[in-house]
Amino acid sequence: MTAEVWYTSYGSNTHVDRLAHYILGGAPPGGARACPGCRDRRMPAASVPVELPGALYFATESAVWTGGRAFYDPDAPGRVLARAHRVTAGQFSDIAAQEMYREPGPDTDLDLTEVLREGRAVLGGGRYETLVRPGTLDGLPMLTFTAPWRMDDVEWNAPAAGYLRHLAAGLMATGAWTADEIAGYLASRPGAAGHWTPRLVLDLIAA
Repeated sequence: MTAEVWYTSYGSNTHVDRLAHYILGGAPPGGARACPGCRDRRMPAASVPVELPGALYFATESAVWTGGRAFYDPDAPGRVLARAHRVTAGQFSDIAAQEMYREPGPDTDLDLTEVLREGRAVLGGGRYETLVRPGTLDGLPMLTFTAPWRMDDVEWNAPAAGYLRHLAAGLMATGAWTADEIAGYLASRPGAAGHWTPRLVLDLIAA
């Protein structure tokens, strides 16, 4: 086990203000559901931009935002723009529990042994119940969660404007990519492509 990890977000939690609701509790602007928050309410020690191998896509229907949720397929070709937050292993467990619509507590503490050893651990069939370790950073494991299925095994669904705005703003805040790069990247992702254009995503970033 490890005391600290890099929770690596590729969705709306790239935005630190959005992540704060998972840590401190409360409902984000535009969100339909309040989060209970983590037992340890310290904000991340650091948040840094990273790129992961694989693909981002949008699927299912978010009960919080409406529209498609972001998922990560680590086995697909491509690259994923993401943000890694340095948190405790307990905070990662609590964030994951809330993404699974569970109340954080001792019963939801994750055993990270398998994902640290094998690079992946399937905890269940739910949308964010598969843990993935895409790499290491500064000697600590990078961890994220996604669905157990592959990108092409599910029907894609376009993300809502509020959700996409948080994702884009979080990536912009890293300073690692330009607005044009982020807009082109998000508009081209399966589920968003054909519904969102780079121009429309740029409008969200500017709003």
